[in-house]
Amino acid sequence: MTMKKKKTRKKILFIMNTMGRAGAERALIALINTLPKEEYDISLQVLINRGEIFDEIPTHVRLLNKHPDNRSVLSFGGKIVLIKTTLCCFFYRLRGFKLLGYLCRNLIWQIRHHRFAPDKLLWRMIANGTKAPKESFDLAVAYLEGGSTYFVADFVNAKKKASFLHIDYQNAGYNKNLDLDAYSRITRIFSVSKEAGESFCQVYPEYKDKVYLFRNIINTDWIKQMGQQELPATDPFMQSTARYKLLTVGRLHYQKAYDIAIPALRILWEHGFDTDWFILGEGPLEKELRTQIRQEGLEEHFILLGSHANPYPYYRQATLYIHATRFEGKSIAIEEAQVLGKAIVASDCTGNREQIVNGISGYLVSLNAEEIARHIEHLLSNPQKCRQFEEASASTDLKHPEDLHAFLELLS
Repeated sequence: MTMKKKKTRKKILFIMNTMGRAGAERALIALINTLPKEEYDISLQVLINRGEIFDEIPTHVRLLNKHPDNRSVLSFGGKIVLIKTTLCCFFYRLRGFKLLGYLCRNLIWQIRHHRFAPDKLLWRMIANGTKAPKESFDLAVAYLEGGSTYFVADFVNAKKKASFLHIDYQNAGYNKNLDLDAYSRITRIFSVSKEAGESFCQVYPEYKDKVYLFRNIINTDWIKQMGQQELPATDPFMQSTARYKLLTVGRLHYQKAYDIAIPALRILWEHGFDTDWFILGEGPLEKELRTQIRQEGLEEHFILLGSHANPYPYYRQATLYIHATRFEGKSIAIEEAQVLGKAIVASDCTGNREQIVNGISGYLVSLNAEEIARHIEHLLSNPQKCRQFEEASASTDLKHPEDLHAFLELLS
């Protein structure tokens, strides 16, 4: 009697920049949960060993980081960890000294083009100075641009390599000089939206044939379940007596255009709309935004809530969801708002255009305070239109199983 040969489990390594409480990190966990654990041995390595959602990593995943720190990446302590990590990476096998010319060239380029982005410079140093696993994998996946992609391309031993694009590549500040041709060593490139892929191909037309669409995987049932939790009575959102409550979810960063949202709220108040605007997120611009809020006299109405483990009750109870950003790859926050059936006003930019049909499932508006305020006013004054948008959001199809095929092909 012949014995059946046991099927060998494929080995997958995911690389992530951090495990902060953000959309890409949650999408990564959703992707991992989609892969049958009986078929794949999954490992995860995080370049900066910090982030609030380490605890959400599935138990069957082998985490290569020792002593993961589940505190915020964006807090003061997180910034200290970033500095320490960068310094350790600089001196690791003295690789940082070899990058001095690279750092100087790209710093000069950023200054000349008014695109100063120190984080883009540091990712190369962190990738070069992180110790890579010695073993070989069937597939290595860089789930973000920058450090993860550089690390997978140059230091991970794998039969095939993939990377994910979550941003508008050009607007986010990446370019060929930063990448050092890392994408030539990537087998397949997955973009979370068509426009994000097109933006990348404008920089890298030579890699057009290996760019594939892979829209975010959203755990809709889990989001709805978490949305049913009650907020404590002491929460500023619950204590607000405003007739209308607006919500935006996103880090406090230039990309998210809060500097435009603040004067938009001032216009709403001037026009007689009793409205509070709540922001869920942390980031480097908190001090500047608080100063602007104070200058506009909106301290009691434009409220920075910080980061919360469960943002979904805020979505559920908000009057409208507002996503007025300068650029996106594809917004997971918009998708979460759709899952919870919210009427949405968003800026007409990359990524957002693929998520909202203007006038049918939400409004796409020009990124200025007057236009944002005008469309918010229209929805607040027209409950029937608001309900139409809510119904359209709730019926949006966010499941794209066909996108997974191109990913799994790499393991065949």
